[in-house]
Parts: sequence; structure tokens; C-alpha cells
Amino acid sequence: MSSTMTLVGRLTGTPELRFSPAGVAVAAFTIVTSRRVKDQASGEWSDADTTYWDCKAFKQLAENICASLDKGMEVVAVGRAVQESWEDRQSGAKRSKIAVRVDSIGPSLRSATARVEKTSGGGQGRQQYEQARQASSREGMDDPWASSGAAAERAQAGAWGGGSGGYSDEPPF
Repeated sequence: MSSTMTLVGRLTGTPELRFSPAGVAVAAFTIVTSRRVKDQASGEWSDADTTYWDCKAFKQLAENICASLDKGMEVVAVGRAVQESWEDRQSGAKRSKIAVRVDSIGPSLRSATARVEKTSGGGQGRQQYEQARQASSREGMDDPWASSGAAAERAQAGAWGGGSGGYSDEPPF
């Protein structure tokens, strides 16, 4: 059993949406947390205790994260620490790491505003992804360098990353 933890930090990259072989949406992203400290002698601020947290979210939450959050955004995430284990493909050695299974996440409103839209559930994020991808194609945004904004970039088929770890980039339909 693991304890609930709250992370306040920034996304280091755009969350990646993939689908498990069973069709379950999985969002993978990293949150960096640090503490600002002031050096009393010089009066300068610096980051201390910087930690990078590998995070995953599933199902509708995963789809909502990928439709709403982007690289650099300050977020507040609630989840639980889990130990992930696997066998290294090259050496065959057993490996493990502590990761965070996110139960809830949202933008921090400390230095930003947000407009919340309620989803009806049941794959609404998948529908939004498909609509954004179709809209970008209609608007001549097939060139990822010509797109404006990260949401349009995420709508490009190649921007979702490769299919590693049993996940693929394609929806299961």
C-alpha cells in the first residue's frame, strides 16, 4: 500500500498519449519539482532539491491530460508512488524505479488562469484528439513547423512518439 502524495511542479514535456493492447488510454509525462532558496550572502535565488517524477495516468484522465496540459505548465498532481519493475532488453538485468500513478491533476492557478470544460466521459478526449487532427489537416497544418501552438503539434500523427513498452500510438478502433 502506498501513501497519497501531492506534487506541485512543471511539466518537462508534452504528455504522450498511447493505448495499451487492451485499448486503455495511458498518458506518460514528467513533473519536475524544486524548492527556491535565497543565498543570504549573495542575495541570489536558486533551485534546490530538484526532483524529476515519472508519472502515468489512465483511461479518461489520460485523455483529458493530453487534451489540456502542455510542456512548461505548472500543475498540481495527486497520486501515489508505485515501484515499476522490468528486465533490461540489452543486458537482461532486472531494473526498477519509483513512479507516480496520478489520480487527479490540474493546472496551478498561482500564475495562470484556466477555463474548465466538463467532458461527458467515455472517450471524449479521443474524440477531441481526432477532431483536432482532422482540423489541422483541413487547415493545411500538415507541416509540424508551420503549426501554431502545442495542441496543433500534438495533433500531428508523428508527435506522439514510438510504440514502446507494449503501447501503440493508434487508437484501438
